[in-house]
Amino acid sequence: MLNLFPLMAIPVLIYNVMAFGAGPQGALASLQSARFAIPMASGAMWVVTSGDVVMIIALLMLFAEMLKAPSEGRAAIIRQALLLAIFIICLIEFLLFSAFASSLFFLITVMVLLNMASGFIIAISAPRSEALMIDDDAE
Repeated sequence: MLNLFPLMAIPVLIYNVMAFGAGPQGALASLQSARFAIPMASGAMWVVTSGDVVMIIALLMLFAEMLKAPSEGRAAIIRQALLLAIFIICLIEFLLFSAFASSLFFLITVMVLLNMASGFIIAISAPRSEALMIDDDAE
């Protein structure tokens, strides 16, 4: 059951909670607000914002999704359909709601698209590579 859940939904949900909870202007302001600062060896301070944290979560979820991508069967098909639905929702939100008109949400939408595309590519190429392996074994 957990294998069916597309992990890229997590950063999308986090952004949605921030956007709809704070309103259009409040969401963008809260994403740019500093969460913590880390002193660097150079003497500069690395300021980490809420948007940075959401992006880190999105990258980690994309990595985990790429590890799950080679799976086959009904679960992979259902997960791909859910990813397609998430991508459509992200695209609609990005185009129609001002709280989602940010580079951060655009990058999350692109990550969902890449995740979905990689799943389709793997699903198409896996049977072909298996057929090639069977042909090599026949020789």
